[in-house]
Amino acid sequence: MSRDQAIGGTIFIICIVIAVLYVITLFYPQWLSTFGIETKWISDAQFWVIAIPVFIGFVAIMGIGAWIGWTMATTPPPKPIEEITSEMEEEEKKNEEPAK
Repeated sequence: MSRDQAIGGTIFIICIVIAVLYVITLFYPQWLSTFGIETKWISDAQFWVIAIPVFIGFVAIMGIGAWIGWTMATTPPPKPIEEITSEMEEEEKKNEEPAK
């Protein structure tokens, strides 16, 4: 197993564990009392279990949008098709001429 595969497997397992804990906390928040978390915080736990991933997702989507916008704003426009085809035709003509 390569190092990349090991890292990928580790990331996979961590994501699965976090997803399972997320679902359990969302639908059965009482399990948190096994760690000494008071039951009066359960409704707060359900709120934060939803609020934090939504916040992270929103910021991530806005970051991706900003990155796409920056890339589009700083990338020079491509050559027009007519210019590319005329260059290709010139190259073909040069290749057809016999060598002296």
